[in-house]
Amino acid sequence: MNGMTGPGERITLLADKLKAFMASHIYPNERRFYLEAERLGPWAIYPVVQELKPIARAAGLWNLFLPAKEVTDGLSNVDYAPLCEIMGRSLFAPEVFNCSAPDTGNMETILRYGTLEQKERWLKPLLAGEIRSSFAMTEPETASSDATNIGSSIVRNGDEYVLNGRKWYTTNATSPACEIIIFMGKSDPDGSDLRRRQSMILVPRKTPGVKVVRALPVFGFYGVPDRAAEVVFENVRVPLSNMLLGEGRGFEIAQGRLGPGRIHHCMRLIGLTERILERMCRRADQRAPFGRTLSDQTVTLERIAESRIMIDQARLLTMKAAWMMDTVGNKAARREIAMIKVAAPTMAQKVIDWAVQLFGGGGTSNDHLLTTALAMARVLRLADGPDEVHRNQIGQLEVRRHRGTDPLLSGGSADVLSLAEAERMASEGLWSKPAGFDT
Repeated sequence: MNGMTGPGERITLLADKLKAFMASHIYPNERRFYLEAERLGPWAIYPVVQELKPIARAAGLWNLFLPAKEVTDGLSNVDYAPLCEIMGRSLFAPEVFNCSAPDTGNMETILRYGTLEQKERWLKPLLAGEIRSSFAMTEPETASSDATNIGSSIVRNGDEYVLNGRKWYTTNATSPACEIIIFMGKSDPDGSDLRRRQSMILVPRKTPGVKVVRALPVFGFYGVPDRAAEVVFENVRVPLSNMLLGEGRGFEIAQGRLGPGRIHHCMRLIGLTERILERMCRRADQRAPFGRTLSDQTVTLERIAESRIMIDQARLLTMKAAWMMDTVGNKAARREIAMIKVAAPTMAQKVIDWAVQLFGGGGTSNDHLLTTALAMARVLRLADGPDEVHRNQIGQLEVRRHRGTDPLLSGGSADVLSLAEAERMASEGLWSKPAGFDT
């Protein structure tokens, strides 16, 4: 994409190919996917996904997330965002294209921060879609929305690190294809710099001491929309060479991976919500209570109109964040990244809730995609940081932005009027004080 002007020829071609693939292979297989997820459960590999992966790869629709800054034929955030939106229209599509979380974030992490040995051992099979991965950060026994609270330990012992900790919502850990986990814990628990206490390290899932305790349902769904799990690490030993970037660099890595990940989450969710809005419009034309179709009733039209406005607002804000990440970097774009992480899931939850209301009882079933879509939108108000954390950051950045600037240049002064200014305002106003009023 050339700045913010529109997609280039390559992106237009990829978008057209993605749309055609979705129509030919994804939408017709969704029912099968949900049945497999329901019948096989969260501890299994779903055959439909494995069958479609080689077709997607042969079509050149593989690893589209790879960043331009890291690989020669990669895409910028602005270029990838509209493709991510198309894939996001179906909850199982991203994995078919090897573009699903947390694998994309883990692959980008190893690509950007890993050693040559780590890339050969783990990145290569991940990029080939031969294995999957997991990310172990959130903990059940602490408020993990503040990452400095994370209590899992990484202790150096000779030529190894010993890991201990209890994690949950560790996506992908129940998948038999999951071979590698990125584990975040404290390597310097008493360090003076809170943000240098944490490290990230690679842990093969089958290492002794790694125990996947249970699959976790997300609003009652197992394996869809997320394959969440609780995992315990008990005296897990890994070689020193498994450390990512170096001890104390965990927060640095987290910030590097979370920016693009939030763009991906938001654009996928926008694509899903677009699909829900289409279903709303079609359903509104089909149902006619009290002698008029729903599409003729004002409350429906208002909700459809508001949905259109909200989706476009979220998309534009997300594209601005992507553009800023490409042009000025993740740190300078952190306010915009936080803004989209609040705006997109909140928008999606509202639109999907309206769709459930319009569909009536059918909206609460699994017939129309609405229940899993609503679960995904709601969970994304927590994943990668809850709304409250992002709002706090946005507010702090906004207040800080105006400190040290001259309000006379912007007309933004909030000072109390001086007594002289108050008297002048009174004298110049419509009802000036009568002469002699105070005597």
